[in-house]
Amino acid sequence: MSNKKEMANLEEKLLLIDVDCGTDDAQAIMMALAAPNVKILGITCVTGNTSLDNVCKNVLRVLKVCKRLDIPVYRGLGTPILGERLHAPYCHGEDGLGDINDPDAPGLELLQNEHAVCAMIRLATEYNHQITLVATGPLTNLAMAVRMDLTFPNKLKSLYIMGGNMESRGNTTPCGEFNFVADPEGAYIVLNDFHCPTYIATWEHTCRFKLPWEWYDQWVNKGTEKADFIKKIFALSLQFCRYDEADKGLIGEPGFLPCDSYAMAAAIDESIITSYIECAVTVETTGKFTRGMMVLDMIDYLKNKNKAFVINGCDLDKFTMLMEASIE
Repeated sequence: MSNKKEMANLEEKLLLIDVDCGTDDAQAIMMALAAPNVKILGITCVTGNTSLDNVCKNVLRVLKVCKRLDIPVYRGLGTPILGERLHAPYCHGEDGLGDINDPDAPGLELLQNEHAVCAMIRLATEYNHQITLVATGPLTNLAMAVRMDLTFPNKLKSLYIMGGNMESRGNTTPCGEFNFVADPEGAYIVLNDFHCPTYIATWEHTCRFKLPWEWYDQWVNKGTEKADFIKKIFALSLQFCRYDEADKGLIGEPGFLPCDSYAMAAAIDESIITSYIECAVTVETTGKFTRGMMVLDMIDYLKNKNKAFVINGCDLDKFTMLMEASIE
């Protein structure tokens, strides 16, 4: 059976995507756009990998490459709930998409006038229990949505998050993953106040399922417009990723790591998740070394009835199929 036929047989999904659009967010959006079983109701933007203006511009750039500027894009929050902004130019470039020259990028006038948080609440109400929300950036917009409307999480079908960690291993601080460190309070609110089924693709999980560099080289050299775009925006990050691939400190085997796409793939096709840990989770908001660290409550210390599904297994064949479809 062909890739497209397999995807067409999946259950139809209504997605709302919340991003801080860096390179891996861009890849995740392209994955969703290529899936025939997916309808994207909107894309909401939050500061994170780069400034909020850049995030909004980057989403529009991705939609233009994919010829899907019909999808509404909403401007969200430009600061975390507490603390200072945290960006990642060392990985994503100052503009968030590898600092490639793009003079024909769409302008911000294409953004919707409605605020992202208001759009989230409106869409969840309109499509009650039908929307799968995929969050690949700091959780600021989601936290604000539940503060504005306590019923918001209960109107969602499910939530998929790329963020946090399950073994206290960090990529931004010794114990913190970028998205959660960028807004620990936002992550704390979401993980404690959202009662819809919640699936989390942590930093360690994504690291264990890297794709071989040989596969990556073939993938970005397919000669399609989308493949050329991916090759350009990842070029900057690969300057240090491939150099560090022999670093014994990295989790799992060396290879290409499209972090946000692991959460997106699971949202598109749940069968990609081959195993998970079901437990209550929370986020440390204080501490010199542990602020932003996700905590797995394996002994029911928190007495929290709300359990998350922390993903720790991935069907790489199905994941790779979605990656390949995204650049066709």
